[in-house]
Amino acid sequence: MTIDVQPVETRADYQRDGFVILPDALTPDEVRALNDDAVRLCRGEHGAIDSDVVRTFDGVSDEDVLRSFLCIHQPHKISPVALNALHHPRIVDTLTTVIGPNVKAMQSMLFVKSEGRPGQAWHQDEYFIPTRDRSLTGVWIALDDATVENGCLWVLPGSHRAGILYPAREQDDPQFDCTTEAFDFPYADADAVPVELKAGSALIFNGYLLHRSLRNSGKHGLRRALANHYMSAESLLPWRRPADDEHMAIADYRDVVLVAGRDPYAYKGLQDLAVPHTRPDKDGGCGR
Repeated sequence: MTIDVQPVETRADYQRDGFVILPDALTPDEVRALNDDAVRLCRGEHGAIDSDVVRTFDGVSDEDVLRSFLCIHQPHKISPVALNALHHPRIVDTLTTVIGPNVKAMQSMLFVKSEGRPGQAWHQDEYFIPTRDRSLTGVWIALDDATVENGCLWVLPGSHRAGILYPAREQDDPQFDCTTEAFDFPYADADAVPVELKAGSALIFNGYLLHRSLRNSGKHGLRRALANHYMSAESLLPWRRPADDEHMAIADYRDVVLVAGRDPYAYKGLQDLAVPHTRPDKDGGCGR
């Protein structure tokens, strides 16, 4: 079964299925700018990605430079192009429909799934980024055509509706890069549908939606994607362990970017906590 890509129509689609597809969210020129900027990011032209790793790419082709990476976390911190994508009007317009008028972002990730790279096992994003009001929303933007052959996302439609975070366990299946997987949920792999997207289209999905990706077969070369995470600005974000004198109930991660409306917690100010970084394979550098 393949998803029929149609324009976003109503909030009801998101509430029913846990996701909506936004065709042509970005123009070809915007996709090209992000892909060109991805090379600059990987070459270190925007600044160091990992302060403790020295990389030299003299004489290395752009595609081989990209193949040296799996995921760059928080590219919006140093890339104006990635920061602009975080604010993209068409995407933000859809976010205000499915989340509400006040929206903030806390994370961006540039994925480069080169030939043969594994995917990521079943998981829910809210398991990793907990929100007080369950408003976490992912936006997965295809920067190349995403197909079954090159490791597109697969989703379990409606799996968000129970509002349950399923348990996770260690796994060592070589087709997946991350070391954990969600399990004990009432769905089978046969219930999953692939989300094949043209470059520039976006999948907007609920933080409780079960999703995964599979290995890039290599038939279509490498596959790039930009994944950003958002939530209601009206909710606290207990994403990091609170200070010793702070109760978990009021813990609030403040390294955020307001993309729509107002921030009711603006009086707290903002913090600059996250830095662009990569993670080694099998240590959270998950291959979406």
